[in-house]
Amino acid sequence: MHTQIILTSIKIDLPSNEDIRNSFIKRGFQSVGTCATKTPINNKGDCHVYSLPYLFDDFLFLSNCFQGGQFNKVRMLMMLDRYPFEEKLFKIISEDFPFLQKLIILNLKEQQNDQHRSPTLIRFNHLFKLNLINANKGYVKQFLSQRKTSLPCLTNLKIRYSTLTSVTNHFTNDKTRLNCTKIKSLYACGVTVRSKNFDSYFPSL
Repeated sequence: MHTQIILTSIKIDLPSNEDIRNSFIKRGFQSVGTCATKTPINNKGDCHVYSLPYLFDDFLFLSNCFQGGQFNKVRMLMMLDRYPFEEKLFKIISEDFPFLQKLIILNLKEQQNDQHRSPTLIRFNHLFKLNLINANKGYVKQFLSQRKTSLPCLTNLKIRYSTLTSVTNHFTNDKTRLNCTKIKSLYACGVTVRSKNFDSYFPSL
């Protein structure tokens, strides 16, 4: 269950994760997970409530307040937040969603801790479909760089063409080459002008 509250004329204290969880417990629902975020500037709030154990294939609206857990059945994940996703969260997701196949990132905020990157390689062993059309360039760097993320099964990529050319340095960047070699379906949003290096960068297209 996903709920969004937008207050334009009044200001109230939005409930915390603990408040929301306790309200369900009082009504007899003991095993629930909650993920609530609020934006103090414009007084907006989002709340995602789900039953535990989680038995569905899709997990929608995951945000920075995600508290972890084992989601072995989830195959598709959509991430959405008004605040940037940092590398630590992607590491948690790779471990808590071990069989994830499809990932959508909706976040245009620039990552804050880019200069403090962990040397640990993040692995998504089953991920074959990645949607980064509405993602900041930092997330494209995070996922396409073979030094940061291992994507051995990636075959489907959705992305803005301008971002793709920037991150790959017009398809000459060797750091992002490996994660692109198996891509068989590329949806590039925006003006597409193939350079002479495009075909060699995506040999499986």
